[in-house]
Amino acid sequence: QVQLVESGGGLVQPGGSLRLSCVASGSISSIYKMCWYRQAPGKQRELVASITEDDYITSYADSVKGRFTISRDNVKNMVYLQMNSLKPEDTAVYYCKGVSHLMGDYWGQGTQVTVSS
Repeated sequence: QVQLVESGGGLVQPGGSLRLSCVASGSISSIYKMCWYRQAPGKQRELVASITEDDYITSYADSVKGRFTISRDNVKNMVYLQMNSLKPEDTAVYYCKGVSHLMGDYWGQGTQVTVSS
């Protein structure tokens, strides 16, 4: 099985930055894509960004494009989400997800990001 542990959330002012991290452990060889999702109160969970494991192809939601950057460190088995120019509408619980065709999807516990003055 795969375990995902997220960290880096917190309270920031509009225009500020945060860097989220997700550490993967266990049987991670079957994971072909890592994703960041977010869910705000009363809203559906939405895909924010993704990155493939083999070719490092990235994808972003239009709402965060140009402000957020997803990256990964294959040595440390970590994936990051650098969030710049944060807006109040970015406030949400952010989740890390590993996508596996063999074992299904794996989710982290979520980390709270609050953007407020």
